[in-house]
Amino acid sequence: MSRGPADRGEAVPQTDPELFHVDQDAVAADATTRADGATATLDRSAHLAGAQTALLRCDELVAGYVPGVNILNGCDLFVNEGELVGIIGPNGAGKSTLLKAMFGLVTVRGGKVTLRGEDITGLKAHALVRKGVGFVPQTENVFPSLTIEENLQMGVYQDPRRFRERFEFVAGLFPALADRRRQRAGSLSGGERQMVAMGRALMMEPSVIFLDEPSAGLSPALQDEVFIRVRHINRAGVSVVMVEQNARRCLQICDRGYVLDQGRNAYTASGADLANDPKVVELYLGTLAKAR
Repeated sequence: MSRGPADRGEAVPQTDPELFHVDQDAVAADATTRADGATATLDRSAHLAGAQTALLRCDELVAGYVPGVNILNGCDLFVNEGELVGIIGPNGAGKSTLLKAMFGLVTVRGGKVTLRGEDITGLKAHALVRKGVGFVPQTENVFPSLTIEENLQMGVYQDPRRFRERFEFVAGLFPALADRRRQRAGSLSGGERQMVAMGRALMMEPSVIFLDEPSAGLSPALQDEVFIRVRHINRAGVSVVMVEQNARRCLQICDRGYVLDQGRNAYTASGADLANDPKVVELYLGTLAKAR
């Protein structure tokens, strides 16, 4: 159902208009089962065309935590320079696992991850940070006993000389962090901790940042604040890949979205197209809203 990327008007590679369709004779196809119980065929040609000039891509990723049990079963994803990509899907679909696999925190058993054409599959987190990849986990994402400033210093522990320069950048995105830099992170609200975590991930000037459910556990007002800040990060020139259970809000701000189901791609399109697609609404958005 893919109708092509929506990345604020920049030129992007043209993609096949039928990314997800049932076609037993499709080339480069793979069988999968969707939430409606129907067996469908995933034609990878749209992904292969769209990902040619991508900043970061993963191809047919297979990964899991326990030997012999895969959570991801052939995921494809790409993100272009300056793009905000959202990942939604039911609980257990493999959304967070996909981020962790791309960031070297889960064993990849098949497929590969590339950054600007370089194979980074399985690299350790510190090496990925040096290459310009940031990651904000869903929980335990700050050092509670350290101050805000000390948390941000931890973000540049590999290159501490950059602290002053990068602190000014982060303070421009999150002014409250600069104003309260001496306050311990453990005394902050959930929303404020998310700002600190995102700020720390930005300290090494990443070209792409992974956000794992940044609005989880927050009040509706704080969720809105987090989504606004995510958009600000993206507009500052950082590509974003965000996993979210607040599917409707995620699709409102993302350029393109992916729906994962049972560790595979189910649908992909612009955020607006996914939010308004009757099948996606019926199978996923209603279910996700109830789950929240």
